[in-house]
Amino acid sequence: MSLITPLRDERTLVLQLRDAISALIEEQGLKPGDQLPTEAELTRKFQISRPALREALKLLEQDGAIYVKHGKGRFVSAAAALQVERPITCFESVTDMMHKSGYRPINKVLSISEEVASGEAQEALRLSPGSRVIRLERLRMQGEEVLVYCLDYIPRSIISDRLYDIDWSGSLLDLLERHDMRPRMSTAIAASVMLPHDVSERNDLHDFGPAFLITETAFTPTGVPVVFAKDYHRGSRFSFSFVRK
Repeated sequence: MSLITPLRDERTLVLQLRDAISALIEEQGLKPGDQLPTEAELTRKFQISRPALREALKLLEQDGAIYVKHGKGRFVSAAAALQVERPITCFESVTDMMHKSGYRPINKVLSISEEVASGEAQEALRLSPGSRVIRLERLRMQGEEVLVYCLDYIPRSIISDRLYDIDWSGSLLDLLERHDMRPRMSTAIAASVMLPHDVSERNDLHDFGPAFLITETAFTPTGVPVVFAKDYHRGSRFSFSFVRK
């Protein structure tokens, strides 16, 4: 049976295949220097075309996860064995991230509104002047402690429901999936900041302390921007990790 979910564009198929091969390396316990299965074996296993497989293998080679010995095959590199607990390059929902960090968060909706996109949101979401967005403001909490302050902007054009008919305390990514617009990747900028003063005042978050701000634009597999987000993580509760190559 194929491990690859049927997809609408070849680029996303190649990315999924790359991830599936990475998972295979881990599942089979392949170590640095071990040889990968042959192209023929991989095409049979994943039921995929040889050109798509080669593109995925090329991406893994560019990432430094595998290397080629001409005439002998492809081998696992030392970089493939490097694991980090919470890679900053991983695209995931804030809820999933918090679960992986050991929290069981609840979402508290502070406000939900429809408004004309600001210049920043308009640029990030590639909207025309005057386009409208949904502005969603939430707190992610563990018990009574606020761990993340989240501000999301979604193009109004992709969600036809009335705002008050939607449960905004649930997963935003799941909501977008129901509209065939679930994001799979993003671009982001990280910075150390304090919470905006008005946010601290309105929500009595004077003890929040330094925050790790991730400003992120999330895209569908076809490159359509669907969320512009600003997530302020409580600096004393989160850390990120990464591999340098």
